[in-house]
Amino acid sequence: MTPLSRRAFATAATASLLVGCGGPGSPRAAASRSTGTPPPSSSPASANAVHALGRSAPVRLRIPAVGVDTPVIRLGLEPDGTVQVPPVTAHDRAGWYRHSPTPGQVGPSVILGHVTVGAYGDGVFRHLARLRRGDRIVTRLENGTAAEFTVGAVRTVAKSRFPADEVYGDVDRPELRLITCGGPRTGDGYLDNVIVFATLSSANP
Repeated sequence: MTPLSRRAFATAATASLLVGCGGPGSPRAAASRSTGTPPPSSSPASANAVHALGRSAPVRLRIPAVGVDTPVIRLGLEPDGTVQVPPVTAHDRAGWYRHSPTPGQVGPSVILGHVTVGAYGDGVFRHLARLRRGDRIVTRLENGTAAEFTVGAVRTVAKSRFPADEVYGDVDRPELRLITCGGPRTGDGYLDNVIVFATLSSANP
């Protein structure tokens, strides 16, 4: 993780993924407890390690197994220190937290998306929980590279037990985290978060 992303992760709390939906945990605790030892990974090991990529922001995200093909916008921090989320619009898009590594860099790159977008209906990550181990995720980067990830695990966790260390903590290889809301709905929100853990498996120009 770069020094910039380390500082941002240490001070930011992730905001909601839709109106009334509590956010997917805070990176603050994970950063403050980090010892430099990567947490156990739930992603499958590759027989041939893929070299990490240089920093290049994601501009598009494709997840063939669940029909996702979306532009990716950049998300920063709100004045109160929380992470921005994609705007609630009819044309919903995923958003990359720009203080995390870019997809393909060493560390956990974090992309957020809505499961629902209010009166507009379903969000871009509405079927995220249907992903399975071995499914492909392709991120197209600004420099033209297509960084492909392989899903290692999909977890639905209670917001009160969000695994911040596993999501935001240091890892020693390029990984990807996709996060949305899920589980039972209560009022205007959801009780759980859906988290996809994936590892870089190939990179092509």
